[in-house]
Amino acid sequence: MTELYNTAAPKKAANLSVNSDLLRKSRDLNINLSATLERALKEELSKREAAQWVEENRAAIKSYNEFVEQHGCFGDEFREF
Repeated sequence: MTELYNTAAPKKAANLSVNSDLLRKSRDLNINLSATLERALKEELSKREAAQWVEENRAAIKSYNEFVEQHGCFGDEFREF
């Protein structure tokens, strides 16, 4: 499986707008904003790439499911459950 993103890529500054109360409360609790944002972006990227993969492969998935419905799965005759 390929990496989701290059974890060794250099850091880059970015300007963001954040709800002021959320920012204040986060700072009060010493939450590392950069690390938290990176985690959130990684999760969102993973979800979206998975959804994109499903969409791109929808026809193949449908075809495979139809094949299995008609012919069963390879090795079905050996199952004991």
